[in-house]
Amino acid sequence: MNIELLTIGTELLLGFTIDTNAAHIARTLGEIGVRLVRRGSVGDRGDDIRDAVRESLDRTGALITTGGLGPTRDDITKRVVAELYGTPLEFHDEIWQVLVERFARMGRVAPAVNRLQAEVPRGATVLRNHWGTAPGLWLEDSRGIVIMLPGVPREMRMLLAQEVVPRLAARGANGVIRSRVVRTSGIPESLLAERLGDIEERVTPLTLAYLPGYDGVDLRLTAWNLPSAGADAALADGVGLLRERAGDHVYGEEERDLAAVLLDAARQRGVRIAVAESCTGGLVGKRLTDTPGSSDVFMGGVIAYDNAVKTQLVEVPQVLLDTHGAVSEEVASAMALGVARRLGVSLTLAVTGVAGPGGGSQAKPVGTVWLATALDGAVKTQRLVLPGSREEIRLRAAQAALLFGLRRLQSGARLDAPTDGAPTPA
Repeated sequence: MNIELLTIGTELLLGFTIDTNAAHIARTLGEIGVRLVRRGSVGDRGDDIRDAVRESLDRTGALITTGGLGPTRDDITKRVVAELYGTPLEFHDEIWQVLVERFARMGRVAPAVNRLQAEVPRGATVLRNHWGTAPGLWLEDSRGIVIMLPGVPREMRMLLAQEVVPRLAARGANGVIRSRVVRTSGIPESLLAERLGDIEERVTPLTLAYLPGYDGVDLRLTAWNLPSAGADAALADGVGLLRERAGDHVYGEEERDLAAVLLDAARQRGVRIAVAESCTGGLVGKRLTDTPGSSDVFMGGVIAYDNAVKTQLVEVPQVLLDTHGAVSEEVASAMALGVARRLGVSLTLAVTGVAGPGGGSQAKPVGTVWLATALDGAVKTQRLVLPGSREEIRLRAAQAALLFGLRRLQSGARLDAPTDGAPTPA
């Protein structure tokens, strides 16, 4: 079954509300073999909603809408759809009584305006909303299906799971649409594609998508309309092949964060971590402490932004700053060793660089970053020239520092990307 999605709300078009509903609906429908073939958004204008619903029914014959089911004047979705279907709205006293009781439990009298939410297009199936005031609606005739859901994310998700998915699944999909994601870092998209080679032919009937970001390149494999067991088996084989081809640039799957992977590796070796950061301003420490349970591994760190902090708190010799400058291999190494001594840990990550937009030179252009890791007193360094804005350079530098630390802990691991001038990640 193919279906379209229309998210309704002027706030979506203005950018004041981020549309998280669409992604959740697409993933949920895929699990039961229903393919979302088109997504659109319109504001709270009757003509726009009417045109969009009509076009979807003409194209596909099945549509989910979110939003516009509330009690205020801009909530006009069901009225417009009812007019399009040529059916009147009818007041349902049982829905109104449920609303009255809901407000009574909160110590309030149900506002009269909420009576609008008890109006239902004649012939529609009411999808009971136990989590809010706006019931969902399922309207179907020879023109097709329109499933109307509230825009409040929690209410939408619960109605989708409890009321919509069982009805769609009962119509007998032939297979599932299922994906798995392999996460890589430390290699640009183009080089990763070269390394994967003929991978897309090898993983047929799966499809492969490259999803580059500041933290690396995610590889998403998708199985389309296969039986559940067949999809899982094909995806497992495909993931194995991706891991083999991408090698040690793979650090996890699905939404697994690199910081969590590093913390697990340190925990397994009984190693504690500290950081010394300059250009990243605490981003590496934030990434680590964003992970629940990090306190048993992460000791702390120093944001050594000013040179005086570098000398006083992480014991960088002044002569290194005078001779080589703050953005240098020598200073990064000294930062890594200094914070190790000050905090008494086995593994440290140090970052110093030119994040821009100013401050660069021919020898040290904007984006130049020196990383250093000290593991049991042994230091390794890496120089990168990272692309992007100031924010992107800082985010990429933090990711690169975490990756560099992970490589130090992984037995026999190495960094295949060039250490001079290679952007990490793509």
